[in-house]
Amino acid sequence: MKELKKNLHFAWKYAKYQKKNLFFLIFCNFLSIVISVIVPIFSAKIIVKLTANELYQVIMISLIILLIELTSNVVHYFRRNLSSVVYRETFKKIQIDLGREILKLENKCLDETSSGVFIQRLTNDTGKIADLFNSLNMDLTNILANIGIFVAIFLINKTAFFFILIMVIFMYIVEQKRITTRTKNDKALRKTNEKVAGFVSELVRGCRDIKMLSAEDSFMRELEGKIVDLNDERYKMLKTDSKYSLTRDFMLDSFDTILIALLVYLIFTKQLVVATALVIYNYMGRVTSIVTFFSMLLEKLKDFNLSAERIFSILESPEFPKEKFGTKHLSKVKGNFEFKNVTFSYNDEQPVLKNISFKVKANETVAFVGKSGAGKTTIFNLLCKMYELKKGVITIDGEDIKTLDKSSIRDNITIISQNPYIFNLSIKDNLRLVKENLTDEEMIEACKLACLDDFINTLPNKYDTIVGEGGISLSGGQRQRLAIARALVQKTEIILFDEATSALDNETQMQIQQAIDNLKKDYTILIIAHRLSTIINSDHILFLNNGQIEDIGTHEELLQKNKNYKNLYEAELEK
Repeated sequence: MKELKKNLHFAWKYAKYQKKNLFFLIFCNFLSIVISVIVPIFSAKIIVKLTANELYQVIMISLIILLIELTSNVVHYFRRNLSSVVYRETFKKIQIDLGREILKLENKCLDETSSGVFIQRLTNDTGKIADLFNSLNMDLTNILANIGIFVAIFLINKTAFFFILIMVIFMYIVEQKRITTRTKNDKALRKTNEKVAGFVSELVRGCRDIKMLSAEDSFMRELEGKIVDLNDERYKMLKTDSKYSLTRDFMLDSFDTILIALLVYLIFTKQLVVATALVIYNYMGRVTSIVTFFSMLLEKLKDFNLSAERIFSILESPEFPKEKFGTKHLSKVKGNFEFKNVTFSYNDEQPVLKNISFKVKANETVAFVGKSGAGKTTIFNLLCKMYELKKGVITIDGEDIKTLDKSSIRDNITIISQNPYIFNLSIKDNLRLVKENLTDEEMIEACKLACLDDFINTLPNKYDTIVGEGGISLSGGQRQRLAIARALVQKTEIILFDEATSALDNETQMQIQQAIDNLKKDYTILIIAHRLSTIINSDHILFLNNGQIEDIGTHEELLQKNKNYKNLYEAELEK
């Protein structure tokens, strides 16, 4: 109950913006309840007047019922519309907030968690929370309306009332057991569903690689296994519902027969007249539906509680830790930074970086060279505060990045990787993602510096060309140049190139190199290089080996004093 109260308070935080609509919704529900109580009373009078052969009275009562029912239809119309608005607005606010919080998660958490977890919670669980208000609206209204009939039966005949009350209690016990079992199965179903969603997401993103590897059969076997598990869990839920539905239907049929016998006895003993007995029997279904509506409400509350816990865990639980930033803001970053005795590991075991220290001055071009796994990309990740540093200090313009706010770091640093992610939008919209008020002049200038404008102008729709998911319609070099243009649009002071030319042909590499050369002296540029020929003009080169800086110098200096660097360079020349 404590958890439910907390989760209801959480849901109300999103629904309270709809106070006006909720007020009118409650008012409409009140009218529905009044109508639902009045109509059975007039309907009972029709039966009594018919048996008494008072036909004129029957016509008059029928006209009154018609007027009430027409009013009821109008009230129901407004109820449905208001419920839809409350659902839509609540759903929207929860999804936006959850999406924002997912973007705040630590990268380590994102690395270790299946994408299916976030997809399902963002698309499915948010809907169940928003749906609670519709459920409370519909089910509570139906329950209260039918309770009015229950009270009417009590006033007509207490014996029939107590029999129906016992019947309702037995049905409630059965429904409670069903909901408890179903909730347990639902929890397992959602976890399995997350695994399937995550795997399908990977399958779609990696579809081309799967085809090239001729691994369709292997992936389909894996997918089939996950889908079988998912449907087994879904079958458990359906089986639970079927088993308890059978029990409930058996009880209803049995109670129906017993009620008929009871009503016959009450008529025989002159405790009821036939017309009143007919009224009680006709409305028994409405009374027993109290259990159905109440069960539906309990089921929705259980669904809501489970969904709220799953969403709440992302929003506030330590299970999904958020990135932490300081409060100090740098209005203008020059581009100086320094690593002081930095040691770092991803898994708290084997360190990737071991007590490294170096400085980079503003507007310098500095390259990082070394074998795979030497720690080059980790340096970039730490500079962007993608992972939390536990030992050592990193400063930007003399300020410890732990004390800086998010915008001081992320708004001033851009990473261009070997495979930059390009969104399934137009070229123009991809650039406007980082600057909403981007002018056409700024866009074209950035693309010219990135050596991309000439290519764009050969396209039929030019800057309005849709590039496909991941920029699939572009070549590797074009994607990287678009990523460079994106960095220029963002106007970050520090630009990091992470193996940006390693998988490109010589001509494309030259175009990327030209784009980088266009940026020199105006930006602080850091380059992780696979091809040493691309960084020979750097101001400094840091040679990394096994997580440590083995040597620092210009290209010519390292050739003279570092044997390992010289061997790497000569091996490249021989290719």
